[in-house]
Amino acid sequence: MSGYKIDRQMASFGEHVRGWRMVLGLTAQQVAERASITRDTLRKIETGDPSVSFRNVAQVLRALGVLDAAVDAIDPLGSDIGRLRAGNLTKKRAR
Repeated sequence: MSGYKIDRQMASFGEHVRGWRMVLGLTAQQVAERASITRDTLRKIETGDPSVSFRNVAQVLRALGVLDAAVDAIDPLGSDIGRLRAGNLTKKRAR
């Protein structure tokens, strides 16, 4: 059952990537060239295919100008709970 939610979230992520491409008025070919990937790989990202490498996804986000925002969005110090537990960031292992 948990795989189903991940699949939905991957599909939503892909839709958001496509949305950014459309908002910016870029063709699939333009984004693929800027990201140094094939149009087929971009299509896979935009449809939420989990087989695409993390590097390729990051390259597309960079090509769209949203990579920095994505990285900032997962910064643990950007949330109240992350700041509250910031001392745990120096640990070598989670326990």
